[in-house]
Amino acid sequence: MRARIWGCRGSIASPGPHTVRYGGNTSCVEVRLADGPVVVLDAGTGMRELGGLLVAEGEREIHVLLSHLHLDHLQGLAFFAPLYQAGVEVHLWGPPSPVRSLESRISSYMSDPLFPVSLADVPATVVCHDAPFDGMPLGSAEFGAAPVMHRGPTVGYRIEEGGKSLAYLPDHEPALGTSFRTSEVAWLSGYALALRADVLLHDAQYTEEEFDSHRGWGHSSVRHVVDYALVGDVRQLVLFHHDPAHSDAQLEELHERACELWGDRAHPPVLAYEGMDIDLDAEILPLVPAARIAPAV
Repeated sequence: MRARIWGCRGSIASPGPHTVRYGGNTSCVEVRLADGPVVVLDAGTGMRELGGLLVAEGEREIHVLLSHLHLDHLQGLAFFAPLYQAGVEVHLWGPPSPVRSLESRISSYMSDPLFPVSLADVPATVVCHDAPFDGMPLGSAEFGAAPVMHRGPTVGYRIEEGGKSLAYLPDHEPALGTSFRTSEVAWLSGYALALRADVLLHDAQYTEEEFDSHRGWGHSSVRHVVDYALVGDVRQLVLFHHDPAHSDAQLEELHERACELWGDRAHPPVLAYEGMDIDLDAEILPLVPAARIAPAV
C-alpha cells in the first residue's frame, strides 16, 4: 500500500508565498493498493489535480472515502475529472445521518445556485454508501470507519493490507471532555482506528496556546495529537490538516514542538506536505524534498 498527499491544509485553501513548502490545498490523499481500485481519502481542493491524473491513467473504478461533508473536504468533488467520464464508476462513502442520505447531502453542494452541474447529471456512474463501521473488503485490502469527535457527522478511516495499516483522522478533537492520562483508552474517540497503525495522518491544526481559544472547534493541538499517537502505540505520526493561517515557518516550529514532545522514541513525527509519497513498508517517511524548499517569507 502506498499513499500520496494531494492536499493537507485545513478549513480553507490557502495558496501563496507563505505556504509554498507544504501546500495550500485542502485534504485529499490518494491510496494505491496492491490489487483493486484507487482509493481517495476526502475530496478537498487537492482532488482537482488528482482527477486529471486518474483520467489520463484510464481508471474505471474509484472509491472516495469522505470523513465528513464540511466544504474544505468536499469542494474538490465538483472539479474531479472522473465524474465527467462516461463508463467510470465513482463510489462515494461517508458518515451516515439519521436525517438525510449521503447522496442528498452531497447533492446540496452540487446543485443550483452553488454549482451549475448537479450530481445526478454527471456522465459517470455515482454510487453512494454509508461508511462501513463493521469493515469490508476492497480489492486486496480491508477498510473500516468509526465515528470521531468533530462537529457534525464525522468518521475516521483505517485501511489494512498485507499486515500494514493506514489510519486517517483529519478533523478530530479526541481531548474534548477527557484526558489521555486518566481515561480508559478504549473509550478515546477513534482509538480502534489508530491503535498500532503503521501510519497515522491526524489533525494537528493548533499550537498548545492556540487551542485554549479554540476548544470545542473539533481540532487538535500539537500536544494532543502526540499524546494520542503515543497512547495508540502508532509507529509513524504524520501531522495533517494545517491551519490556513500558519506559514511554512510556523508549521516547522509546530513540528519542532511535536518532536520535542515525542522525545527520543523512534520515528519522530513528520509534517504532511503536498506531493508527499508514503510507502507503508518504508522505515522512514520522507521529509520535504529539496525541489519544494523555498525561502520562508
